[in-house]
Amino acid sequence: MRSHWKAFFTRHEPSCGSFLIGMKSGAGGMLGMGLVAGLAAFTELPFLIAPFGASAVLLFAHPATPLAQPANVVGGYALAAMVGLVLTLLFPAAVWAAALGVGLAIALMLAFRVSHPPAGAVPILMVLSPGDPMALSGVVVTGSLALVALAILYHRVPPRHDYPRRPA
Repeated sequence: MRSHWKAFFTRHEPSCGSFLIGMKSGAGGMLGMGLVAGLAAFTELPFLIAPFGASAVLLFAHPATPLAQPANVVGGYALAAMVGLVLTLLFPAAVWAAALGVGLAIALMLAFRVSHPPAGAVPILMVLSPGDPMALSGVVVTGSLALVALAILYHRVPPRHDYPRRPA
């Protein structure tokens, strides 16, 4: 029975390697959120959305994972935004459509092999948002592109990471 409980408390994540890498990852997340916040201030569009914070963890702290690769980030967000847009137009303000949207977004991301977990929140955001769903879908895709572009540049700064990961 003890070994069963041990699985809940064991750290499965490998060490980041050094304090410097951890600090660089945190600084990357801060810059990423600063970028989308700046876009929000400049355009007066809601670029600073919660799913982008979760994406920053993947992009800057775990850049080697398949979930953080550019195709997954942008593709996952694009599919989730498309699902959210369609459901918002078909069923405006229907709370149940948010749950349907999450399920459809997951299924599509898996089918197209572009899973990006933070994108799963986008249909909820779009269905429950009082804003224009077309504008919000543009914000989601543009913001994901901006974060990926920043991550590509940021990982060239020492200590360097191979991002995007090269195909085997």
